[in-house]
Amino acid sequence: MITVLVVDDQFLIRAGLVGLLRAAPGIEVVGEASDGAEAVALAAEKAPEVILMDIRMPGLNGIDATERILAQAADPAPRTLVLTTFDLDEYVYGALRAGACGFLLKDSGPERLLAAVAPVSGGDALFAPSVTRRLVEAYARQTVGAPPVDLGTLTNREREVLKLIARGLSNPEIADRLFISEATVKTHLNRTMTKLDLDSRAQAVVMAYESGLVTPGR
Repeated sequence: MITVLVVDDQFLIRAGLVGLLRAAPGIEVVGEASDGAEAVALAAEKAPEVILMDIRMPGLNGIDATERILAQAADPAPRTLVLTTFDLDEYVYGALRAGACGFLLKDSGPERLLAAVAPVSGGDALFAPSVTRRLVEAYARQTVGAPPVDLGTLTNREREVLKLIARGLSNPEIADRLFISEATVKTHLNRTMTKLDLDSRAQAVVMAYESGLVTPGR
């Protein structure tokens, strides 16, 4: 059973999501929140596996709520999916930077929503890596004043894998490119995320661009 917390400040949208999820087999809605502060409190209390997080809310927005939830969560941390109206959204970029695993458009159909919850709960990517890359490239140039990222702790192979992930390659594609197994790719990625204190693959992509390891448009 996959446990889910639904966060949206609009009652009708939140009620629709909750009703859809509760009707689906293998999913249990453990709570619903109308703002970011309530989401932080419920995440700590219920420890959901997946959080559907509205990005634009009054008070504590989805970016700050995601950051606080991940900071206080015990392992395994919940996997956060951002709910948004536009895929090229600076707020979504901020959420990925904070550790969200991916995003869903609010006008996605029920099948898309239900199909997203299970793989994300297991740690898999929600959408094609190219979608993450397109979003990150749109906003990575704007991160003025971001703290410098030190990749000095990474091995050459870990840097190589991180660069290919940021370029939009999947694990099988990286394995084929580097003549290693998919399990080895995952090992390098997991070690990279541990060393850099990252919570998601999407956050690793953001880090690769902001560190200068990968340059937008090249």
